[in-house]
Amino acid sequence: MVVLGGMPFEDDLVMWWNFVGRSHEEIVRACEDWMAGRRFGHVGGCSADPLPAPALPTVRLEARDRHGRIVG
Repeated sequence: MVVLGGMPFEDDLVMWWNFVGRSHEEIVRACEDWMAGRRFGHVGGCSADPLPAPALPTVRLEARDRHGRIVG
């Protein structure tokens, strides 16, 4: 178990599956990188393939503020 704490982010964020970014485009790039095996590294001692990311929603992902309200 890992417990993280601290001050909330001031930036508006987009969150989807295991990805957090500042825009829909950042999430799309992160998903593409994950599926291509780039940028996220590998878990040592695990021989299983990484889980595939689910299909992105068919709508644009929207940023939310630190209170969960959609911005823009």
